[in-house]
Amino acid sequence: MVTVEGHRLELTNLDKVLYPDAGVTKAEVIHYYAQVAPVLLPHLAGRPVTLRRFPDGVDGPSFFEKNAARSAPAWVQSVDVPRHPASSRRRGGNEGDGEDIHYVLICDQASLVWAANLAALELHTPMWRATGSSGVGPADLMVFDLDPGAPAAVADCCTVGLWLRDALADAGHADALAKTSGSKGLQLYVPLEPPRPSGESSAEAHRIARVLERAHPDAVVANMRKDLRKGKVLIDWSQNSAAKTTVAPYSLRARPRPTVSTPVSWDEVEAGARGSDPLVFEHTDVLRRIEELGDLFAALTGEPAA
Repeated sequence: MVTVEGHRLELTNLDKVLYPDAGVTKAEVIHYYAQVAPVLLPHLAGRPVTLRRFPDGVDGPSFFEKNAARSAPAWVQSVDVPRHPASSRRRGGNEGDGEDIHYVLICDQASLVWAANLAALELHTPMWRATGSSGVGPADLMVFDLDPGAPAAVADCCTVGLWLRDALADAGHADALAKTSGSKGLQLYVPLEPPRPSGESSAEAHRIARVLERAHPDAVVANMRKDLRKGKVLIDWSQNSAAKTTVAPYSLRARPRPTVSTPVSWDEVEAGARGSDPLVFEHTDVLRRIEELGDLFAALTGEPAA
C-alpha cells in the first residue's frame, strides 16, 4: 500500500517484468510515470484517455481500454463521451450499446500511478479536451503522424518533417513542434488558437499533406492505402478526426525496449535527417532530458518549459 497525493493505492505484481529485453519491471514503469508526472499531466489535462494495457508485458496480449475500469477508485475522474463524437445520437448509453463511453481523465499523479499499476504502458488522447455540455470540445491541436514504409526509416521521416514544418509555416502555423512516436516515426503538433471543430482541422491537415505529396511524390504519400507506402513516408493526417487518438507526449511505447514518445528540438530533427541522430529515447533518457531541457512541448499547454 502506498499513499499518493493523499490517496491510498495498492500496487501489485511489482516484480513482474513488462519489458523482457530490457528487464524492466512493473515497479520501474510505475516509477517512471510518477517521476514524469509534472510534465506529462498538463498534456493529459481534460483529454479523455484510452489506456493500452499489457498485463503480461510487451510480449503478451494487449487491449485498448476506453471505458473506465469498474475497479477504478472514486477519486479517479471520468467523463462521458459519445461513442461517435461527430454524431448527434441520443446521449446516456454506454460503449456496449453504441452510445457513450465512460473515459478516465488523468488529472493528477495519483491517477497516473493507478493507471501504471494496471500495466497501462501506453496513453492515447484526442486532439480535443472534454467539455461539460457535449463531452467533445473543439480541437486545440493539429497532429501529423509521419510513418515510414520500409525501406524508408526515421531519417526519411525527419526530412519530411522539415518539409512539413515549412509547409505549415506557409499555411500560417509557424509554431509546429516535433516528437518521436516512440516507435518508428515522427509526429508534428500544431497548437490551434482559437480551437476549431475537428472536421475543420482534419480537412486542413489533409490539404497540407496533399501539398507535400504533390511536391515530393517519390518520398511522400498522403493516401492511407498500405500498398502505396513502400519506400515513402505516410503523412497520416487522419488522427485529427474527433474519434481518433494519438499516443501522448512522454507515454511509454510497447516496443521490445521501453522507448518513449519524446519531444525533440528542430536541431535534433535536422540531425536525424542527416542520419547522425537515431532519435530513440528510453524512459531513463527522457527523465534526464527533462531535468536538462524541461518540457520541449510546454508551448502546447501554456506551461513554462523548465
